[in-house]
Amino acid sequence: MSLYCAAGDVDSDLFPQLPGLLSGSLAKLGKRNRVLIVPPDQSRIHSRAGDLTRYSWEYYGDHLQAVLPALGTHAAMQPGQIARMFGAMPSELFRVHHWRTDVETLGEVPAEFVHEQSEGKLNYAWPAQVNCLISQGGFDLILSIGQVVPHEVIGMANYNKNILVGTGGAEGINRSHYLGAVYGMERIMGRAENPVRNVLNYAADHFLRHLPIVYVLTVVGRDADDRLVVRGLFIGDDAECFHRACNLSMKVNCATVDAPIRKAVVYLDPHEFHSTWLGNKAVYRTRMALADNAELIILAPGVKEFGEDPAIDGLIRKYGYRGISATLEAVSTNADLAGDLGAAAHLIHGSSEGRFTIRWCAGELGKEEIEGVGFEHGDLNTMLMRYNPQKLRYGYNQIDGEEVFFIPNPGLGLWSFRGKLGSEMAPVASLPTE
Repeated sequence: MSLYCAAGDVDSDLFPQLPGLLSGSLAKLGKRNRVLIVPPDQSRIHSRAGDLTRYSWEYYGDHLQAVLPALGTHAAMQPGQIARMFGAMPSELFRVHHWRTDVETLGEVPAEFVHEQSEGKLNYAWPAQVNCLISQGGFDLILSIGQVVPHEVIGMANYNKNILVGTGGAEGINRSHYLGAVYGMERIMGRAENPVRNVLNYAADHFLRHLPIVYVLTVVGRDADDRLVVRGLFIGDDAECFHRACNLSMKVNCATVDAPIRKAVVYLDPHEFHSTWLGNKAVYRTRMALADNAELIILAPGVKEFGEDPAIDGLIRKYGYRGISATLEAVSTNADLAGDLGAAAHLIHGSSEGRFTIRWCAGELGKEEIEGVGFEHGDLNTMLMRYNPQKLRYGYNQIDGEEVFFIPNPGLGLWSFRGKLGSEMAPVASLPTE
């Protein structure tokens, strides 16, 4: 087991150094003849995984045989999205992960282990599923590229999640997400070690060791000029690179406020967010900072659907974001939702449990659709005029005597009021503003 690169700190700007750091690390691996790259999709465009994938292609040339974006349940990337994220790479290299059909089960994490991790709440085994290209493609190097950042399902994103969930199958994705939801999202977010990660680590230790996987992990934050910068790059074939990235991400991507926020406005970039499935990061990442009876306003000009997958979209429309009790009851009495536990987990994650108001202002979802799933509706044009994301600065703003906390991209962080998560989080006062 090896750590090939561990570069950066809270003040670093590594982007100019990425080609050299990557090529130096790849040189340590020796000659490779058949290379597969597994990057994230456009929902993680800020990860710089697109650039790192392109640099890897430039390094390996024809030895790079395929690129398999880790879609999970997301929709396949379109040509324009591929070009925007990865630049001038041959389109024929890119494959599509079909999460319902293109997978192989390599083994199962025992039900007893899942039962223990869930504190006795769940009684199922967990299948370690990966795309068949990974397990059967005959590659002598699999580069898993992505960003470590706080995550609502697994605490801190990436590492073996990119393989076991990003290229996983329906059963594995559903059961891992449901485990996280039942255990409690607020007990998981921002924590490198938790029940979901423990299950994936068990699967990786028992069923992935024969695969030549090397992880390339970035940590991305904002600088004093509000530019996105690469704070860290960690490359290795075991957990050490992940834990080092997590330690830096906690300092870069997690922020505390001294008192709970009464009103928050979150902007979702239309190039990145097209569904509440992804856009509910605005809910997940801010909930630990919001006061009781607070209002969360989500400005989402590009959102046109609830689920990225048509079947999941239908389940969200049918059952809505009604909270954990209603969702668990629906799972127990309805076969369709019981058969898609990932969707059930998402419904739990996206509810405020009645504690604060979630007001969705979506570009292409109407008032009846928004209210039909349990959210409050806001007119996008009206809200954009009042809360102009081009004029607001990150953090607290005064608008006609009203105090508003503005977040320009919820996917880049985790917010909490002091004492809710831990002392290792950076105070908001020290984070950059415009």
